[in-house]
Amino acid sequence: MDYKELTAYCLSKTGAYEDYPFGPDPLVMKVASKIFAFFSVVDGWIHIALKCEPEAAELLRLEYAAVKPGYHLNKRHWNTVVIDGTIPAEELRGMIDHSYTLVVRKLTRAEKERIG
Repeated sequence: MDYKELTAYCLSKTGAYEDYPFGPDPLVMKVASKIFAFFSVVDGWIHIALKCEPEAAELLRLEYAAVKPGYHLNKRHWNTVVIDGTIPAEELRGMIDHSYTLVVRKLTRAEKERIG
């Protein structure tokens, strides 16, 4: 998956939108007021940081060399994924889905009602 496909997939989630709260980089994907993905490009490689259950985060790091502890994030709950072609597209979509779901679960009732 390339940058355009990854960001489009994130934006296909209910209530998802782009934001730049830290300046021009990184691109942040949010649902309601919460971040579920950070996008940046480092040395020509796309990096996407995604929220993850701690146990699943560890397993993904063991399975894929391209999955690292979250850069500048809580390393227990966030992974940074280098998009280098070694992780299947379906797995990437699953990681995005998981991050989005974890964030939506933590939204207030009012925020959940606003996004549908």
